[in-house]
Amino acid sequence: MPQYEVFSLKQAFAVGDKAVYPVHGVAEVVALEQRDIGGSQTAVYILKIIETGMKIMVPTTNAGSVGLRDLITSKQVKEVYEILKARDIPRDTQTWNRRYREYMEKIKTGSVFEIAEVFRDLSVLRVTKDLSFGERKMLETARGLLIKELAIAKGISEDKLAAEVDAIFAQAAA
Repeated sequence: MPQYEVFSLKQAFAVGDKAVYPVHGVAEVVALEQRDIGGSQTAVYILKIIETGMKIMVPTTNAGSVGLRDLITSKQVKEVYEILKARDIPRDTQTWNRRYREYMEKIKTGSVFEIAEVFRDLSVLRVTKDLSFGERKMLETARGLLIKELAIAKGISEDKLAAEVDAIFAQAAA
């Protein structure tokens, strides 16, 4: 398994900061509040998922254990592009349901690198065989999570970033 730069799982986010919450994607810290949890006052982040508007409450002490992390750096953006461009991936001989489980575990890590691998592998696989319904949904999920974070990290529109990513795979399919 390739080694990627380790993310900083910082415990201290401020209101207005952007953070990545595994599976849901980029969120904004909209509040820092005290809540009564299990009979004791606990500091919590109130996160608003940018894509869906859903609000999530995360105790500040659990931020690291749930995988809440900073957006990626420009150096890490380059690493993600290298992953997307890589074509020396092993030929997939697994059944679709085993592959689905493996890819779901990668998405659940919240690692943009793991999500990039899932997106790349399914995009490449799609050229040679029909994906199952679950795999097509997973491809959409991975693409959405990747494009949202990369666009914010690069400071460009999602449409522009989607065009860049699509161009990587259009070259591969040609």
